[in-house]
Amino acid sequence: MEGFTTSDSDSCDSEQHALKTLDLSRAGLGAEEVDRHLQGCVRDEPKRAENVENLILSENRLLAVPACVKSFDNLRVLDVSGNRLKRLPEYLARCHLTSLIARNNGLRNDALPKSFSTSIKELNLSGNDLTDFPPQVLDMPSLKYLYLGGNKIESIPDDVIRVSGLTVLSLGGNRLNEVPESVGQLAWLQVLVLSDNQLESLPAAIANLKHLKSLLLHKNRLRTLPPEIVALKCLTELSLRDNPLVVRFVSDMTHNPPSLLELAARVTKQHNVPYTPADLPHSIVRYLSSAHHCVNPKCKGVFFDNRVEHIKFVDFCGKYRIPLLQYLCSSKCVAGFNASRRGLDRPDHQMMKKVLLG
Repeated sequence: MEGFTTSDSDSCDSEQHALKTLDLSRAGLGAEEVDRHLQGCVRDEPKRAENVENLILSENRLLAVPACVKSFDNLRVLDVSGNRLKRLPEYLARCHLTSLIARNNGLRNDALPKSFSTSIKELNLSGNDLTDFPPQVLDMPSLKYLYLGGNKIESIPDDVIRVSGLTVLSLGGNRLNEVPESVGQLAWLQVLVLSDNQLESLPAAIANLKHLKSLLLHKNRLRTLPPEIVALKCLTELSLRDNPLVVRFVSDMTHNPPSLLELAARVTKQHNVPYTPADLPHSIVRYLSSAHHCVNPKCKGVFFDNRVEHIKFVDFCGKYRIPLLQYLCSSKCVAGFNASRRGLDRPDHQMMKKVLLG
């Protein structure tokens, strides 16, 4: 029979996952009903209960995490998202969880346990009623993925560096008005989500995040970005829409008349006027060797000290808008440059690496 077939290894993996997962999600169950299911599993199927590593209780009507959860000795992943939880129990600190997902509930800071399991690698408390960055997080040495978006958090603690192994820090949709310099010390961070806050600036220390791949800053109050951001060699995703800097820079262009020295040097370089070091003073030779080519591919011009600074926006399929500071030799190059780029889906990759942002 032709068509897709499942290999023996795939079937085996699927069966293993099914044995390790107890999924009671989207069943509209209350705490007593869930507790009855779990107690029945522990009582009637002790071997099954011993194998359970993933317990999915999301999208029910839970007002509290059932006490029977602590009976699953090998539990590693607990998902209680999309319920009506007002509190997380203290016993969770004694469970050997690697992932705790409790997004979209009604959790407040005083309703969190005094500590979380130190083995947790992923903690998701997005979409709750937290007003402060949970201090318990700072004592979680194994934490790699922290999701706190969609809360009411007003500040990031300076000692966030204590969670030094973070690779994802998501704080979008909060009430942040500044980012501490210490965030720049999270050496392994790859994703930083700060969108939909009240940020007016970013610290230059952001440039120290050498592994950062995604930086989401849309829906803030940013008027500029630290120029040091060009040092982020791994950055491939930068979201800036709905910030004042977009409006401010969209048509910005400055131009001052070049000096007579620059005009003469431009003519010399553009027309390949022959000369040798013996023909000119050393200072003029050095000056001629410092020529910069215009970034407009249709222009053969050069510039030295004087240039046109033109801010242009590149739209990645309508998703990402990045302000690019382009150095041109003349204001006349702007139209030519735009025309030459029209119809392209994305800018030259190397150019993006070199230009200043904002």
